[in-house]
Amino acid sequence: MHYFFQQGEYSADTLGVYDPALQGISIAGIPLVFILFALTLLGVAIFHHHTLHVGLTGLLVITVYKLTFGVFDGVPGLAGLATHVAHEWVVLANLLGLLVGFALLSDHFEKSHVPGLLPSLLPDDWRGPAVLLVLIFVFSSFLDNIAAAIIGGTVAASVFRNRVHVGYLAAIVAASNAGGAGSVIGDTTTTMMWIEGVSPGDAARAFLPAGVALAVFCIPAALKQQRYSPIVCDPPAGLQLDWVRLAIVCIVLGGVIATNVIVNSDFPGAADRFPFLGAAVWLALLVTAPWRPPDWQKIPAAARGSLFLLSLVLSASMMPVESLPTPSWVTTLGIGFVSAVFDNIPLTKLALEQGLYDWGALAFAVGFGGSMVWFGSSAGVALSTQFPEARSVFTWIRQGWFVAAGYLAGSAAYVLLIGWIPG
Repeated sequence: MHYFFQQGEYSADTLGVYDPALQGISIAGIPLVFILFALTLLGVAIFHHHTLHVGLTGLLVITVYKLTFGVFDGVPGLAGLATHVAHEWVVLANLLGLLVGFALLSDHFEKSHVPGLLPSLLPDDWRGPAVLLVLIFVFSSFLDNIAAAIIGGTVAASVFRNRVHVGYLAAIVAASNAGGAGSVIGDTTTTMMWIEGVSPGDAARAFLPAGVALAVFCIPAALKQQRYSPIVCDPPAGLQLDWVRLAIVCIVLGGVIATNVIVNSDFPGAADRFPFLGAAVWLALLVTAPWRPPDWQKIPAAARGSLFLLSLVLSASMMPVESLPTPSWVTTLGIGFVSAVFDNIPLTKLALEQGLYDWGALAFAVGFGGSMVWFGSSAGVALSTQFPEARSVFTWIRQGWFVAAGYLAGSAAYVLLIGWIPG
């Protein structure tokens, strides 16, 4: 296939043409930039031990392509790239601050000895891992879903003696995303809806399909984990709760929640101009450091995992997602599957601009759908920094099949019991 430049347009053979509407090359009606992004995701799936290199390489290729053939937010060239980065930097900075900060926070939680004492509160059979998933679901409804997943992973590592099945890791991510799907402070996507004027009550309808999904994946995940590594029934002798570290965890999480509520309620639009959430985490960690200093040595590993996610988020933000089909329960179901491999933030933004979605159905789709692949949500990426064995797409899907089953069951329950209520 060849292209030549002539009077501002491209001519090509029958395999590819320059599409002025998309400001880029289209092959068989598919924008080439989508194909490049799909190849990046395929590379992540195949070379899961080199995800950072694959993610950065994909970002570089997509950026060069956009500089050559496309535009950024309507502006071509380096000026357009600078404008785009200036527009996206708040989301990227928030994610970086939250991911790395919560890695330090999970270490505080682990050293508080709560995970070691938890076995005395959990049933000593398959119900133990099931109850843990329910607790993660509840925590995520009023905490950030990233924090809920990391805390759940920390507890799981303790009670299962560092032998956590990949299928159960998928269930932890699914539980954290399900709990946050119906809460405007539980997930970035629902917070975006709240900022744009969606009622918290509309988003709360997502708790119905989320609860159904939890019921579907909870038991098979618990049984699989119990067979793989049974839960430890008794805490180690002489283990004492470190109340100071536990207080630090509460202060950091409370500070994030308060910041989220105050900024979004009292300062509309401010959250689009500064990464308040990421800054709140680090401010709380620094203020409480004299009591118990964080393990700063964990920052490099957490930063590498975060940088991979940011490369995918920035690549996804360059996609021409301006042409979704008319909103319906069918297209919303499809968005959930797309969000498993495509950043849900631009999808949510596009849906808000398009309007006429059922916001409860959309909140569940974009919030829970990413659980089906490990890099489909921030919670999954964060947990994979604790458990690198989770960074295999095929293993995640094969051993966590019940997550996809839960998504389908939850979506069906929403349509049958609530219907379609466009906002």
